[in-house]
Amino acid sequence: MYLYLVAAAVWVYVLVFYGLFKGTRCLSPAWLKGKTVVVTGSNTGIGKSTALELAKRGARVILACRNKEKAEAAVFDIRSVRPNQFKMQQRPDHSEICCPKWDCFHARAFTSQNESGNPQVVFMQLDLASLKSVRSFAETFLKTEPRLDILINNAGVLGPGCTEEGFDLAFGVNHLGHFLLTNLLLERLRLCGPSRVITVSALLHRIGSIDFQRLAPQTDAVPPQSAWSSLQAYCNSKLCNVLFTRELANRLEGTDVTCYTLHPGVIYTELCRNLSQWLQLLMMPLAKLFLLDPSGGCQTTLYCALQEGIEPLSGRYFSSCALQQVGANGRDDGLAKKLWEVSERLTGMA
Repeated sequence: MYLYLVAAAVWVYVLVFYGLFKGTRCLSPAWLKGKTVVVTGSNTGIGKSTALELAKRGARVILACRNKEKAEAAVFDIRSVRPNQFKMQQRPDHSEICCPKWDCFHARAFTSQNESGNPQVVFMQLDLASLKSVRSFAETFLKTEPRLDILINNAGVLGPGCTEEGFDLAFGVNHLGHFLLTNLLLERLRLCGPSRVITVSALLHRIGSIDFQRLAPQTDAVPPQSAWSSLQAYCNSKLCNVLFTRELANRLEGTDVTCYTLHPGVIYTELCRNLSQWLQLLMMPLAKLFLLDPSGGCQTTLYCALQEGIEPLSGRYFSSCALQQVGANGRDDGLAKKLWEVSERLTGMA
């Protein structure tokens, strides 16, 4: 009887994991040789996996990160991927082939297991919790990089605190920093079109809301935030991501720049690193059992960045490599326009 119960529990776990949590795969055969991609927050988690997959396709990948030590380690890891990890590509019919477009690039790599993968992976300093750092990054990038084909606003934070300018940490990093970064790089994206802007949101945007009176920076000492307050602030920032993408698409209509937002799946990453230690310990067993790993979590990001034919869906929201409906607040064009105007003022762009 006991064995039957164990078998039933395992079966239920498999059904739940693969039915609800296990994401689909991006099967696009797109080749990115000669193209430049910026991925924020790419020293760990789904950002690092995204950068790795794009590097495998021959792109020049800029890791836009705050932590220099971790980012340089990530650059080393991605450059040093063993050649056999580059070898196979999948057709939409799931059959595997050696990608012919890779041959010129990786012929030398196959000669020795000690040679690196794509050397066009570099780190550039970016702290999204500082608008000054965002401007510095954009200035450096525009001076040193002639192209920008894909901008992936991936970085995210969940936890208490404030940015350098006094904004709520989740709002400042997840939305405001990316809002400013995108606008500062927008002209370069236009010049290199067709190009794309991808912003990683979350399913939790559905329970987010925006209180414009509370978006202003804090000038006084900020009282400690509860775990629930931190979670709500995160949900609100993810709604901002959806609305930002919606309004950006409206403003880019008629250009060669398209934009998309997405839910990456329920993923075990370092997103919760700012939560208290006991909360992290409480979440860890469940996360290990049920959540996607970063490789699985980056698939919808890759789909939005690479999939051909989705240009007419600019401004829309994706999950599991497919178009999905957003929550009611995420479809409010008036709210999206107001958030844009307020964000312009808060970042000094107005």
